[in-house]
Amino acid sequence: MRQTPHGTEATGRLSPSSGRCAIVNRTQALVLGFFLMALGSLVVIRAAAPDVYDQALNFPPSWPRWAKTAFLLALTAFIALLAIGVLRRWRWTFWGILVAFLAGVLRVPVAILQLSDVLPASVPSWYVVFQGLIGLVQLAIGLVMLAGYRRSGVWGSG
Repeated sequence: MRQTPHGTEATGRLSPSSGRCAIVNRTQALVLGFFLMALGSLVVIRAAAPDVYDQALNFPPSWPRWAKTAFLLALTAFIALLAIGVLRRWRWTFWGILVAFLAGVLRVPVAILQLSDVLPASVPSWYVVFQGLIGLVQLAIGLVMLAGYRRSGVWGSG
């Protein structure tokens, strides 16, 4: 492909040698969108229903409030690291996220068993349903990632 002065190929895509980030593809956008949704949900639950947040994460009652906030900040930093890996198309983040997302399907039967009182639930029913829906979304994104890998390689980078 012929290069333009701005480091783009004639196709309009950024070339790997341009030093700029490539455009985010569909798979990356889905994963990043999920991360934003998960982090936003966690912050909203922490603010609106702190007791549910504490029950879901099983914090000891003796923990000070700042430790719970520190945990949220550490989780945010971990998600930020994964997001950087998604943007930079790191292979290890692809495989780790793929395994985690495909394993998200396990949330669905657990939620069903908790709602039918076969398994005990220490959180409200709305949170159990929310976890089941998260599992379905994770599975869907994991299947899209798998299809994209078969078609174009890790992160669709061929």
